[in-house]
Amino acid sequence: MTRDNSIQKLCIAALLIAVGVVIPMFMPIKIILEPASFTLASHVPVFLAMMISPAVACAVAIGTTIGFFLGGFPIVVVLRAASHLVFALAGSIYLQRHPATMNSPVKIHIYSFLVGLTHAAGELLVVSAFYFGGGMGDAYYQQGFLRSVLLLVGVGSVIHSMVDFEIALIVAKALGKQKSVPILGTAK
Repeated sequence: MTRDNSIQKLCIAALLIAVGVVIPMFMPIKIILEPASFTLASHVPVFLAMMISPAVACAVAIGTTIGFFLGGFPIVVVLRAASHLVFALAGSIYLQRHPATMNSPVKIHIYSFLVGLTHAAGELLVVSAFYFGGGMGDAYYQQGFLRSVLLLVGVGSVIHSMVDFEIALIVAKALGKQKSVPILGTAK
């Protein structure tokens, strides 16, 4: 990797981190299914980072986690963001090894679903630990584990992940047409 390429990826990572921290704070489109809520496009920066390189994906996952922590978000939200490191790194390594996945409608949707499952598994682990440790709000306990954690966080995260991935895919395909943006598997 050339020095210019490294600086470019560093700048892209920094911009994606900033966008990834700002979206949850200001996005007006939120789906609230008590006790959970889902903010449209909140994962788009991480997904775009995955389509650039594993290093950028890791930087954005870590950077957004730090941003949520410094922003005073509840610790469960911060740790959910930290769990994104797993799917971001694994998904980006896969795309780096199989960039043609980006150009196959069938493969990219299967990929999106598998990333969504991995994403949901990480968030389920975090929320389950807080749930069983007594660290969740009353609404979670009123709804019970099956509804509030497995359905809303688990299934909800898969759906939310796949919707955000579709948004990221649209943005990535547009950016990939620019010679200056290094999106994996897109025409240069």
